[in-house]
Amino acid sequence: MNKDYLDSIDRAMARERAFMLAMQETALAGRLLGVRRQLGSLVRNVSCTDDLPQMIASEKLIVERDLEFHANSKGMVSSLTTALNEIRAIEQHITMVDDPVQYRVVNRAYSLPKNCRAGLPMDEARQALASHQARLGNMDKSRLDDEEKGIIDARRAVMQAAGRLYAARQSAVLGV
Repeated sequence: MNKDYLDSIDRAMARERAFMLAMQETALAGRLLGVRRQLGSLVRNVSCTDDLPQMIASEKLIVERDLEFHANSKGMVSSLTTALNEIRAIEQHITMVDDPVQYRVVNRAYSLPKNCRAGLPMDEARQALASHQARLGNMDKSRLDDEEKGIIDARRAVMQAAGRLYAARQSAVLGV
């Protein structure tokens, strides 16, 4: 093992940290911090609304903006595009889950025990919600500052609340 490489990496990371701390002291960084805190608060408020379409629409907007403003690699573009496709599936299922006739067809399509959780079908909407929560969980493991992680946590809370609301709608329409 070449200790020179490890020492070089360690010094570079220490310099990076010093620059990051110095940047946090700027007025522009302070304003960015304020905007991020406001965004986190707005997203947290969405999770308290009990408005499932609003929850999904807010997450869709955030993903669209991330794709537009921040996607800087093929992997990120692919992940965000997949997220948008899954959100569209959720939107479609939200319209179906309130219609007993339409949703009984979905229920029959997911009738095997392996496709059900707590007696409710793990349809595309529930699968997409779980997938998106996992995606957000993976984002939380990356090199983000505290405010960005707070926004991710708020988004995860919205998706968890959306999952509960969706399952409640499934239960109501199926009489489970």
